[in-house]
Amino acid sequence: MKALLFLVSCFFATALFAQTDFFTTNGKVVDATSKQALSGASVFGQNTTLGTVTNAEGAFSLKLPKGGYDLVVSYTGYETQNVHINSSNANGLTIELKAADKTLSEVVISGSTEVADGLAKYGKFFMDNFIGTTLNAELCTIKNPEVLQFFFSKKRNRLKVKAKEDLVVVNNALGYTIKYQLDSFSYDYGTDVSTYSGYPFFQELEGTPEQKELWKNARINAYNGSRLHFMRSWYDSTLEDEGFALEWVDTTKKILTTLPIKNPYDTLHYIEAENNNIEIDWPGKLRVLYKHERPARKFLTQYKLPASMAYQITIMEINDAFVIEENGYFYEQADIVNTGYWSWEKVADLLPYDYNP
Repeated sequence: MKALLFLVSCFFATALFAQTDFFTTNGKVVDATSKQALSGASVFGQNTTLGTVTNAEGAFSLKLPKGGYDLVVSYTGYETQNVHINSSNANGLTIELKAADKTLSEVVISGSTEVADGLAKYGKFFMDNFIGTTLNAELCTIKNPEVLQFFFSKKRNRLKVKAKEDLVVVNNALGYTIKYQLDSFSYDYGTDVSTYSGYPFFQELEGTPEQKELWKNARINAYNGSRLHFMRSWYDSTLEDEGFALEWVDTTKKILTTLPIKNPYDTLHYIEAENNNIEIDWPGKLRVLYKHERPARKFLTQYKLPASMAYQITIMEINDAFVIEENGYFYEQADIVNTGYWSWEKVADLLPYDYNP
């Protein structure tokens, strides 16, 4: 009897924990002009596996693990809208979508420098700089490359890529199909810097038990040392335990000079904000070292680095204070520029915010 009571207690404790680890976002999607409900609109957490569609009244309800998200709302013929949400502001949303201006879009395309044979000329280059060149990237394919449009500006020496529809990326290394609403991809040949933005939505691939076990292990490997892993560890104050070390970069010196940051939770820079969030106010450059794994051999070869390099190293250039939420989501993401290991790992190594190893 005591054993039975113990098991029942454990069950209720587990159920209560599961309930408090999630929150629900709900609301309605309408036409911005007529205020009429939009039935069948897509609503999903950016960079997650969690999404839904609106019902006949334009209403939606979606359960998400605690943390922060960009809620993405899209509907054919309308401009995509995204709203930052967490457990404090997720209920009773009214999201108004504006009709897309097709005329303006056509003018921009007709007046630009679109490359007629762009896919043949720049397709592999785009794959390398968007999907990546890691071992995982070798097992990724884009199912609908024909939706890509390539634009080259001689004056700016810059390549831009857009997509007429969602890109469908099949990642056979990590076991996901990613529907990526590509906003834009840009590569500057002068600075050798690529940037891209958009709204990825993950779906689990179906597979055999053997494949699922391989994907499980591959996801753990992709997570370890990643930016998602780092942000969660900084939020939880577990950087050292998780294998991370931080160094401050002295930008006044011509030669790379760094100083170890002994306390990355110094209250001058690591501030407890509202809704259990953490604000990081550490402008400048920080060097992130991940000590639990050596850099991939392919990374060392590609960048002509010594084989004896012991740690994965990333430089974070922080332009302004940013906030980390408990699932590792942080904002504003544009205020942080990464170079080094994290910038080498691209879409092929991306994991959703609802992933937990």
